[in-house]
Amino acid sequence: MRLVGPSGEQVGIVPLAKALELAQEYDLDLVEVAATARPPVCKLMDYGKFKYESAMKAREARKNQAHTVIKEMKLRPKIDPHDYDTKKGHVVRFLKQGDKVKITIMFRGREQSRPELGFRLLQRLASDVEELGFIESNPKQDGRNMIMVLGPHKKKTEAMAEAREAAAIRKAERQGRTDDGDLDDEVDTDLDVELDGDLDDEVDTDAEVDAPAAEAEQADAVDEATGDESVDSTPEAAAS
Repeated sequence: MRLVGPSGEQVGIVPLAKALELAQEYDLDLVEVAATARPPVCKLMDYGKFKYESAMKAREARKNQAHTVIKEMKLRPKIDPHDYDTKKGHVVRFLKQGDKVKITIMFRGREQSRPELGFRLLQRLASDVEELGFIESNPKQDGRNMIMVLGPHKKKTEAMAEAREAAAIRKAERQGRTDDGDLDDEVDTDLDVELDGDLDDEVDTDAEVDAPAAEAEQADAVDEATGDESVDSTPEAAAS
C-alpha cells in the first residue's frame, strides 16, 4: 500500500505489517483513504479527531447555509389604514431577514370589477418598502386574486450575519449592565460598612466622654456622704 504520514508527507509503498507497525509507533490509526487506487492509499491519523473536525465543519456549513423562503401576505383592496401599517411592518421584517414576500390582493363580489384598486395598493406597498426590496414579479391577475412578488436587496447570508452580530451586541450590553449592577452593589456594601464603623467610633467616643463625668459624679456622692457622717458625729462627741 501507499502510505501517507501524519503531516501529509509521502512515506512510500510499504507492506501492511510495516504500516501497522508505524501506526503503533506514532500512536495513530491506519485509515484507508483511497481504496480504489492501485496500490491502495492509507494515511496515519487520529481518526477520532478527524471525525470531530469533520462534524464541526459540517455544522458550520449548515449554519451559514441560506434557504430561500417565500413569505406571503394577504390584503384586501379596501384595507383599513391601521391594518395596512401592520401588514407593511410584517413585509419590512421579512425583507430585512432576506426573504422574498408574495403579496396577494383578494377581491370579493363587485370588487372584482375594480382591479385598479388592487394594482394601486400593490404599487403603494412597493413604493413604501423600496429601500429594502424591489418588485421581482409585477402585479398580475390570478382569478379573484392579484399577486406581486417582492425580492430583498440583501442576500439571506448577509441578513443572517447582521442578525448574529446584533444579537452579540445585545448580549454584550446586557452583560455590561449586569457588571455595572454588581459594582454598584459592592460600592453600597462598602459604604454601609464605613457608616457602621463611623457609628461605632462615635458610640465609643461618647462612652469615653461620659466615663469621666460618671466618675466625677460618683466622687461627689462619696464626699457628700463623708461630710454628713462628720456632722452627725460632732454632737455625739460634745454630749460625751
